Amino acid sequence: MNIYDIAKLAGVSIATVSRVVNDSPKVSDKTKEKVRKVMEDNHYTPNVFARGLGLNSMKTVGLVCPDVADNYMAKAVAYLEKNLRGYGYDCILYCSGYDEEDKRQAVELILKKRIDALVLVGSNYAGGSEEEASYIKEVASEIPVFMINGYIDGENIYCTLADDYQAVYDATEELIFAGKKRILFLSNSDSFSAMQKLKGYEDALKAHKMPIREELKFYTENSIHRTRDNLLLRRNLEFDSVIATEDGLAIGALKYAKARGISVPGEINVVGYNNSELSISCEPELTTVDARGEILCKTAIDSMMALLGGEEIEQKHMVKCHLVKRHTTDF
Repeated sequence: MNIYDIAKLAGVSIATVSRVVNDSPKVSDKTKEKVRKVMEDNHYTPNVFARGLGLNSMKTVGLVCPDVADNYMAKAVAYLEKNLRGYGYDCILYCSGYDEEDKRQAVELILKKRIDALVLVGSNYAGGSEEEASYIKEVASEIPVFMINGYIDGENIYCTLADDYQAVYDATEELIFAGKKRILFLSNSDSFSAMQKLKGYEDALKAHKMPIREELKFYTENSIHRTRDNLLLRRNLEFDSVIATEDGLAIGALKYAKARGISVPGEINVVGYNNSELSISCEPELTTVDARGEILCKTAIDSMMALLGGEEIEQKHMVKCHLVKRHTTDF
């Protein structure tokens, strides 16, 4: 018997059960009596160390990310820790890697700690099958789960996402308006975020009656030099512009252009993603999408604190991205 079951039997939301446990004044006496009777009849005792509720809180949040060596992940963790500290909360960090079983084990391990809520950083925790997401839904039956740039539809799961679809749609459209006909889409994963970016790319092409060419959807490892080398191996691959799902991939495309003697932005335009330090460390400086990572993290933590304080919050919050135009595009 868990909080899901109590909420279902009582005909209320999980948030209402949480408020009843906390004796919140926002719940009527009649509802409190109904929920408490269901809890008593089913011998339900809330786990005060792992329910993410206001009373008996350990003031600690669990953070799980695939790899803190990744620039995007490292910055996200730093933003999250800073915002949690601002609310007087500590955090525990686990790095899970990208393998499905390793991610599951990392979440199981961190749940053994006394945490009030769990944050999953990055879209690699979403976008898979229903079965792959089942362990996250199991966690959410005990404590609130917050996802940064990933989305799973489920009770007690709260997702804060960059609008990757619209950002790539708009960037693709800019290239089309600039007269580009063969736009290469560079990707390094099949995560939820990557799939949203791919859909934005494809839908922009469709909207402008342009063909979706399978050979222009190029998958490569997240390595600058490996991206360059993989493109060099495909000498018959013709393109006049590039949209990459990570800045590192875009810089790999710049190195490919230099190796081939192709001018940027004269002969090809290149657009990256994330507005990382890499984007201003190359020459020419990279046009890139700013996914607003700091805003994503602040929004997630503000929402978490509102929830733990007994407020209702949105299950899904989208943050608009911003295209930063530099010198690898001429639009």
